[in-house]
Amino acid sequence: MAAAATHAALADAGIGYDQIQQAYVGYVYGDSTAGQRALYEVGMTGIPVVNVNNNCSTGSTALFLARQAIASGAAECVLALGFEQMTPGALKTAFGDRPSPFERFDAAADELVGNSEVPLALRFFGGAGLAHMQQYGTRLETFAKIRAKASQHAVNNPLALFRKPVTTEEVMASPMMWEGVMTRLMACPPTCGAAAAVLCSEAFAKRNGLKADVWIAAQAMTTDTAKTFGARDMREVVGFGMTQDAVRQVYEASGVGAEDVNVVELHDCFAHNELITYEALGLCPVGGAEKFVNDGDNTYGGRYVTNPSGGLLSKGHPLGATGLAQCTELVGQLRGTAGARQVEGARVALQHNLGLGGACVVTMYRNDR
Repeated sequence: MAAAATHAALADAGIGYDQIQQAYVGYVYGDSTAGQRALYEVGMTGIPVVNVNNNCSTGSTALFLARQAIASGAAECVLALGFEQMTPGALKTAFGDRPSPFERFDAAADELVGNSEVPLALRFFGGAGLAHMQQYGTRLETFAKIRAKASQHAVNNPLALFRKPVTTEEVMASPMMWEGVMTRLMACPPTCGAAAAVLCSEAFAKRNGLKADVWIAAQAMTTDTAKTFGARDMREVVGFGMTQDAVRQVYEASGVGAEDVNVVELHDCFAHNELITYEALGLCPVGGAEKFVNDGDNTYGGRYVTNPSGGLLSKGHPLGATGLAQCTELVGQLRGTAGARQVEGARVALQHNLGLGGACVVTMYRNDR
């Protein structure tokens, strides 16, 4: 999968692997130097290959490092690759003989929501959704509407795992995973997959006659602060503050605000996280997400098109690849090549990729050439 994604990215860029000067390769469930093993199927050119593991934000972390290498002048053409082979079922820690990176997160969830028998990711993000429900009166049906919207978008994505449209009522009627908080269809499925992107400097693109229509206007990575646990709010535990900090940096660095964004790919590992992320990214006021959903401002014909790909809820979530799959979708949108998913007139795109533990990467892409 990784080799196929890399070949596709190179073909899209119009270059050979011998022009790649560095590679950043992301995966979560794999042995050290698996990145080299994957790329050796493409070529063995002696370039630096850096392996990246940052939980669910691994793919966008590889993208962040690739962009940083170019911005620093260390390289002019860099590959960012992400892949994952996952096992069925809910996510869990891989090593039981050492301290878990989620110990403090588990302790916060124990204190704030209990339900220790619920799988960890479901408890964290379901707990965040529950906090929103308790504070703002958000209905379970609102999360179901987000899942139904995702399915409508995925109909037009041949790479989505689930392409059958579902209604809000069908989402509500699916098996209850946490009574009153989450049904099965509100959670994304574990999936195997790979995605890749080629980044280069503007000078390299001009020198080699490459496409330079889509560019990264700003990017930021943030990690947890004292507020993550100090606020005693499950929304903060799952990265609300990290997202706010990252997107603020992106808006300030780019000189572009939320009002200028046309299309968004955000981290919808659960419908609950999509809803709270609307607010964290500034797409709607804090507390206003239910109205945002009910007004249709998260889809075609509304204020923003969120997750035109169908999102993680429909595509699945191969952890190492997810951030780069988001990148691929948004580049296609800005080029105007997204087919039936195309957001009309898209010129500014926003990407949000989150990993607990924690790391959040927000990237703004533009095409105004």
